[in-house]
Amino acid sequence: MSVQRIVVLGGGFAGLWSAAAAARQLDALGLGPDVVEVTLVNRDAFHGIRVRNYEAAFAEARVPLDDVLQPIGVRRVEGEVADIRLATRTVLVRTAGGVSQLAYDRLIFALGSQLVRPPIPGLAESAFDVDTYRGAERLNTHLHSLLTQPDSPSKYTALVIGAGLTGIETATELIDRLRTIAARDKSGEMPRVILADRNRLVGSDMGDSARPVIEQALAALGVEMRLGIEVAAVDAAGVTLKGGEKLAAATVVWCAGMRANPLTELFPVERDRWGRLPVDESLRVRGVPHVFAAGDSASVILDEGHASVMSCQHGRPMGRFAGHNAVCDLRGAPLLPLAIDWYVTVLDLGAWGAVYTEGWERRVVAQGAQAKRVKQTINCQRIYPPLSRDRRAILDAAAPVVERPPSFCG
Repeated sequence: MSVQRIVVLGGGFAGLWSAAAAARQLDALGLGPDVVEVTLVNRDAFHGIRVRNYEAAFAEARVPLDDVLQPIGVRRVEGEVADIRLATRTVLVRTAGGVSQLAYDRLIFALGSQLVRPPIPGLAESAFDVDTYRGAERLNTHLHSLLTQPDSPSKYTALVIGAGLTGIETATELIDRLRTIAARDKSGEMPRVILADRNRLVGSDMGDSARPVIEQALAALGVEMRLGIEVAAVDAAGVTLKGGEKLAAATVVWCAGMRANPLTELFPVERDRWGRLPVDESLRVRGVPHVFAAGDSASVILDEGHASVMSCQHGRPMGRFAGHNAVCDLRGAPLLPLAIDWYVTVLDLGAWGAVYTEGWERRVVAQGAQAKRVKQTINCQRIYPPLSRDRRAILDAAAPVVERPPSFCG
């Protein structure tokens, strides 16, 4: 009997947990890789804790994939997914040795999302981002290089474009990073961080309850706001706005907008405005046989008609259910429906603290130092896989269950 194959595309939150959950269910069925082989494809050798890329301590934002995959018998292929051929159930992967072809019986698409980079002149060459670990490294190198740059009024000025969640977290962390670096400079230049957006509200998706808390934190930290503006061009000296005004800044960080991996366009389905694949409650792509999807590349209806959001909060359980169900579908067993009956947002606000909201209306239930403790627990512990290389611990962590929301008490 030939070996059946489950191929997982992506090693982020959804992809890693899809592979681990598939391995867990195969272990429960007593099936080894001689019967069903699980392969994970990722562009590099790391599971990225992407939500930590804005932090000063971002060096801890990567976990070697082999520390999780090898103990549970998941094969890893390093390379970029070049094509998906649904008709023949094959994936083409561009590796260091050339293009490899992987056959699958079940496919899990978990290639995540990426920063939207519009064709603004100079954006690609002169702006920084925290979308990837490499992007965070590039920004960090630049920040520390400011000490050697010629003195100017904008030497320690940073402009963060995009006042959504990522932009807010980046700006509130960046002000302290700049102050720490500038303190070593005898020029006396004062750090400034400006948070800008074309929207006229900061944190426009955070609702009326949380927005005043965010504005209070920004004011306390000394982060300035420029709202209702549009960027026409970017260069090494800052940005030019539509209308001709120039904002001088030695550091420009682009945080404006996310979109699903463009390979979702290979699927013959109607995608949502973020390019996400529609999946049913079992995480199967609607209308596409033998394919599951999870994480930022997929949209599933959760409670009361709300769709999943692009976050590890939803990506992790989506992955666990997708991996479990891919095995069940392959072996003719019942599939489990995903249902998440809670939604929280914990937004980091730098040295000021954080804000913790509950519900889709984002009602504030904790703020300041109390919420910050929860945020640090999430970022530094809760979202990490077991790092012990213990097979049983990793498989147990991949159970297809929905964790309860983090506690904000204490």
